[in-house]
Amino acid sequence: MSLQVERTAIDGVLVLTPARHEDERGVFAETYSAPAFAAAGIACAFVQDNQSLSRRAGTVRGLHYQSPPFAQAKLVRVAQGSIHDVAVDIRRASPTFGRFVAVELSAANGRQLFVPEGFAHGFCTTEDSTLVLYKVSAPYSRAHDRGVLWSDPALGIPWPVKPDAAILSDKDRRHPLLADIQA
Repeated sequence: MSLQVERTAIDGVLVLTPARHEDERGVFAETYSAPAFAAAGIACAFVQDNQSLSRRAGTVRGLHYQSPPFAQAKLVRVAQGSIHDVAVDIRRASPTFGRFVAVELSAANGRQLFVPEGFAHGFCTTEDSTLVLYKVSAPYSRAHDRGVLWSDPALGIPWPVKPDAAILSDKDRRHPLLADIQA
C-alpha cells in the first residue's frame, strides 16, 4: 500500500492519503492496511467500523470522545460528499491541550484523518448526502460516552456553518465547554 503521511501541528494527529488508481472504470484505493499504517506509526488495533450519513450540508456531529478505559483512536474518511473534520486535544497534561487540527476530507480528495486517543472529534458536512466512515480502536460504551461543545468560544474552531444554522442533535447541543470536562 502506498500511503502519503502528513504530520500536523499536533503530535499524533495525521492526515493520510492512500494512493488512488484511476481509469475509465473509476477509482480504486486501498484505504487501510495494518502493515502500512504501522510503518506510518499507527499501531493501534481497530475493533469496530462505523458510518454516518448526513442528509444536509451544515450538519455538525461532535465533538465526541470516550473516557478511559474505552478511549478511542479513530481513522476517519469520507465515501460520499465532504466534511470539515476536527480533532481537539483534550489531554490536560499535553502542551497542545485545547488546540485543534481541522482538515477537509472528501470523497474527491481521498484523505483520511487519524485521531489518537485523548482527542475529541467532530465534523461539519459541507455537502448534502455526506457519508462518513470511521474505524475505532475501542467498542462504543454508553457509560464512557462524552463530548465537548462544538461551538465553545475558547476553542476558536472556524466552522463552515454559523451556530444558529447548524443542524445538531439535542445531545450535541448540551455538551459542556472544554473547561468543564473531565477527560
